[in-house]
Amino acid sequence: MLSFKTLLQNSIKKKKNKKQQNKNKSNKRPKKNGCNFQINEQPTNYLEEDEQEEEEGGYSLRISAPSNNHGVQPLGNFFLSSSSHNSRDSGLGNLKILTDELVLDILGLLDGTDLGILATVSKSLYIFCTHEPHWRNLVLETLNGGFLYNGSWRKTYIAAHFPSFNDSSIGSSCGLVIRDFYSDFLFQSWLCANLEMKHEWLQRDNIQRRRGISVEEFIVNFEEPNKPVLLEGCLDTWVAKDKWDKDYLIKICGDVKFSVGPVDMKLEDYFRYSDLTREERPLYLFDPKFAEKVPMLGKEYEVPTYFKEDLFSVLGEERPDYRWIIIGPAGSGSSFHIDPNSTSAWNAVIKGSKKWILFPPEIVPPGVHPSPDGAEVACPVSIIEWFMNFYGATKDWKRRPIECVCKAGEVLFVPNGWWHLVINLEESIGITQNYVSRRNLLNVLEFLQKPNASELVSGTRDRVNLHSKFKEAIEAAFPGDIDQLVAKAEEKKKIRPFWETAADSNAGAFKFSFLG
Repeated sequence: MLSFKTLLQNSIKKKKNKKQQNKNKSNKRPKKNGCNFQINEQPTNYLEEDEQEEEEGGYSLRISAPSNNHGVQPLGNFFLSSSSHNSRDSGLGNLKILTDELVLDILGLLDGTDLGILATVSKSLYIFCTHEPHWRNLVLETLNGGFLYNGSWRKTYIAAHFPSFNDSSIGSSCGLVIRDFYSDFLFQSWLCANLEMKHEWLQRDNIQRRRGISVEEFIVNFEEPNKPVLLEGCLDTWVAKDKWDKDYLIKICGDVKFSVGPVDMKLEDYFRYSDLTREERPLYLFDPKFAEKVPMLGKEYEVPTYFKEDLFSVLGEERPDYRWIIIGPAGSGSSFHIDPNSTSAWNAVIKGSKKWILFPPEIVPPGVHPSPDGAEVACPVSIIEWFMNFYGATKDWKRRPIECVCKAGEVLFVPNGWWHLVINLEESIGITQNYVSRRNLLNVLEFLQKPNASELVSGTRDRVNLHSKFKEAIEAAFPGDIDQLVAKAEEKKKIRPFWETAADSNAGAFKFSFLG
């Protein structure tokens, strides 16, 4: 959340520059819809970049952002206001002593009818009761995936439960505008939903890129040393690269439903939602059974040659979930996580583009707080919130994160144990697979036999016995390979610095979740 100091400074800067902004207004170029960004083909000159970052400031809203958010302002504006009145407090009565988060938690216990009635009590309660996440939860809980998104979650709920009700006055761009209402929490939620990615968040590109390298080069230079790389040209022969757009996917998938956050939805309904939504944490389509549901999808892409070895395949139908189709609008994505079961992964962009930020296993990203046992990870509510509050700190680090924008036709290799965040810069379609090769087999076996494996292991019903099943299957399919890998690892330990071996012991010990 924006600090009071930041909000106050921004407000003062706005007042100081107001005259100059008005003066220059006629000379400004209109912004384009969606994310307006440029991609550097070559790694950025970091010295020049830092100088630019110090000079840049402020945020820009998307041109498609709602014209108002019921008048909610950041709390810093209250201290600069000529009025000493905060309608937030007067409208809550004795409840004003509660934090905004607690008020929203209490209101979250109510159903749609009660929220609608309570919204008529005062202007303050109107704002709290029309908070979109309330209505999103109600729609997902009561309708599951059987809804048609209607421009806002509140309108969607009313249209489904009260079809005869005239909802023409309901919407994110209509309704009451409340004067003198100040709330950091509510303002930040709206801001994160409508903020454009800043240029400085996109311009750093320090990942290694390769095209046409051999499998041996990939193993020696990237997989064995556990380093990320962006691979170009891997999708050139994919049927999906040319055919997978909205119309085609809707046609071949028909009424099949896919996993979207906590619900299942038809693609046609999901694309309707993704076209209209503007929220802080858009629902993300992320389905591990897509190829079983629609076999044609599984035939229209192929695993890049660098990732053909996938030892989990020895388990057959008992292997953990390993491949997903991923579809989402701009702003959707996944917050910081480490991929499951200590696996490595590859992520291919078929349509759209994605911003990636990766930290090595021994460096926990700022603002991210894993639990001591590695079972849970606490991080900012949304990806944009992380960029607003924590991204700037990384420019002063000696070991900066690996960053890039992965565009259509490109594949990113994500080594095991690496923390990573991904955000779609535009509507995107992709495929990702997690895999186990001989380079990370020992890491996976070690992870699967951790004392709390029942909490850490994911993608399978038999979490406790997965280690023994996998090890036995490997020994049967590849006799002696595990012993050879153990001997090789012992030799490496004799010549590796201690801090590297210490860092390895924690790799892959965190669950992950996708926003939505």
